[in-house]
Amino acid sequence: MGKKEKSPYHAIALYTTILSQLVGTLLIGIFTGKWLDGYCHTEPLFLIIGLLLGLASGIWAMLHTVRHFF
Repeated sequence: MGKKEKSPYHAIALYTTILSQLVGTLLIGIFTGKWLDGYCHTEPLFLIIGLLLGLASGIWAMLHTVRHFF
């Protein structure tokens, strides 16, 4: 009984966590970039930077979560 049993609910929780982290960080990056573009009047610059930063932080969070689950 010392061995951990894996249930399908753990996989569902992992996939849901990864999806919400990726989507959440991307949306935060995009909306922050659009807001900064409107504030500074530099139309696509901060949108692209926010998109890339959101993607990078989403991937970092995903790797951290997968490392934590396993």
